[in-house]
Amino acid sequence: MPDISDEIIKVKQRLQIIGDSPALIEAIKRAVTVAPIDLSVLVSGPSGSGKEFFPKIIHQFGARKHKKYIAVNCGAIPEGTIDSELFGHEKGAFTGAVATRKGYFEEADGGTIFLDEVAELPLTTQARLLRVLETGEFLKVGSSTVQTADVRVVAATNVDLPKAVAQGRFREDLYYRLSTVVISVPPLSERGSDIQLLARKFAADFSEKYMTKPISLSEDAKRAMQLYNWPGNVRQLKNVIDQLSLFESGTEIDRHKILEYLPLGSDGGATPMLAPPPDNSYETERKMLWQMLFALREDISELRRQVQDARGADDKSTGIRDVRALMASSPIDGHTTGDPLGDSERRVIEETLAKHDGNKKQAAEELQISVRTLYRKMQDFGIS
Repeated sequence: MPDISDEIIKVKQRLQIIGDSPALIEAIKRAVTVAPIDLSVLVSGPSGSGKEFFPKIIHQFGARKHKKYIAVNCGAIPEGTIDSELFGHEKGAFTGAVATRKGYFEEADGGTIFLDEVAELPLTTQARLLRVLETGEFLKVGSSTVQTADVRVVAATNVDLPKAVAQGRFREDLYYRLSTVVISVPPLSERGSDIQLLARKFAADFSEKYMTKPISLSEDAKRAMQLYNWPGNVRQLKNVIDQLSLFESGTEIDRHKILEYLPLGSDGGATPMLAPPPDNSYETERKMLWQMLFALREDISELRRQVQDARGADDKSTGIRDVRALMASSPIDGHTTGDPLGDSERRVIEETLAKHDGNKKQAAEELQISVRTLYRKMQDFGIS
């Protein structure tokens, strides 16, 4: 765990930010450092990763903390009304404009505006926003009177803005204006043990709010959560924990149960999308590599059986001998004496069996192979 200053601890406690991963702490440090300096800030990161905390840090720890803070979801406002929402309009400016209305920039004068999903702004609105950032001036819709606003802008996006600029979907000059300082929020899959801390917090919150018995997580469930890549990030984790807390109230959640609540892989298969934890430890990588090799061997074994069936079980022809010779010499399927790959596979199988006290079904599930395949491999290696 990284060294965390008292100031960072204070920020985390005030905003109830959970986690100690180095990438998260670095993002918080950048927000705290830039907060007193009146610069535009761009917060980047995947959807659901918690980007909304960082403009709050910048506002609450900056000179504008006693002024207004307004958060605007640019992606949720229709294109036809976004200019009116941001900059206001005059009475009669368009159908339905029955009275003069202040926009968010006028309302937040002296304070901070958080523009979430800023990449969703239309190009015409981007031009208006650029003018405010450069000069502090804006026009209400339907007005010719220039108004001014002293507003600090913090923007956030999950879009690759340089790519959007190259595609003509986002103004290059606006991009450079917004990104004076960039804060990168890490995805949940890169936050290591923060996953367990967040899961425990979400489970406790659900139990307290709805007065249900809290759930707990077994060690193999925690490992499964570490390996899952969480495409929906913190938002998805909370959704899963809330479901578990509701339907599995008061129980210990094991690996098999938690996998039932995770979406299938992107290929539609039965295995959830997995990703190595951020420490990329040798042990974890070795096990994941062998899981892939086991699956590949099973495919090769099935191919061998098909060849044998096609030529007859007792066929001793040159073709079959060639296939067997090829399989015996293959670095993927070789487990002869002195073969490092074969020795490693044997060791992984023995360690997994020992971990599960000889329970072959549980060992096969962890190795992601069938029990039949495990029996065959045990026989090949002489494992009792």
